[in-house]
Amino acid sequence: SLVLQEPDPLCQLCAIASVPVGRRRRQLDDIDPCSTLAMDWAVSDSLAGPRARGVRYARRMAKITSLTHDLYRFMLRNRTSEDQLLGELRRETEKRVGALAGMMISEEQGLFLRILVAGIGARQVVEVGTFTGYSAACMAAALPADGRLLCCDVSEEWTSIGAPYWKRSGLSDRIDLRIAPALDTLRALPGDPPVDFAFVDADKGNYVAYFEALLPKLRTNGLLAFDNVMWHNWMMDAANQDAETVGIREFNDHVLGDPRIETVMLHVGDGLTLIRKL
Repeated sequence: SLVLQEPDPLCQLCAIASVPVGRRRRQLDDIDPCSTLAMDWAVSDSLAGPRARGVRYARRMAKITSLTHDLYRFMLRNRTSEDQLLGELRRETEKRVGALAGMMISEEQGLFLRILVAGIGARQVVEVGTFTGYSAACMAAALPADGRLLCCDVSEEWTSIGAPYWKRSGLSDRIDLRIAPALDTLRALPGDPPVDFAFVDADKGNYVAYFEALLPKLRTNGLLAFDNVMWHNWMMDAANQDAETVGIREFNDHVLGDPRIETVMLHVGDGLTLIRKL
């Protein structure tokens, strides 16, 4: 585990606890909720008096658990197991495309998408960026027999890896794969029936355009999910000005405060923004 060099937590909390309540609350509010003080400090339960009160204030701020490798493995063990064919598709993707397999969503993210699709009773789903078909298989499995998943991609080579697995899973009749620029496909979609759910994991420079193309097609209370919104933390460095990073920054800013939607960014995979149309 990492040992971070920070000011002694007990001294800082005691200093805060020794001031009047109003000032104490303001000082505690100034502590970064993502800091080691807010998340990771363990203080003895034997403390009493004002020191303990300061500790309790800080403990109530611990909203986030740092995700270590051990905790991630624990998290993976505490979920529904991955379907056998999905596991085979994941392994074939890793074998066929090598390092590019990193573009495939994680196992728990695939299950999360399946739960979302099933949970809202989606019948019309859109995917922008299918890659080798893992995420498509996850979502299609949650659709009813007459449901439809429209997959937008530009690579026949990559999508052809997943197509046999869709067939073996009995999902081919629910999946409509379009090999064409996604914006052309989205803009040509009819308004009826409306889209219930859409998942976007494609070129980041077009995220804003995908959002604007999808939102009018989405039903009220329908959901959009955009992947990689944390972008491996690269967008936090202003020196990173490549098109993909700039696209993520622009998208994050674009949806924030949009009166047509409500939105939340979740720490799932490389960050997932979930949007509900109002």
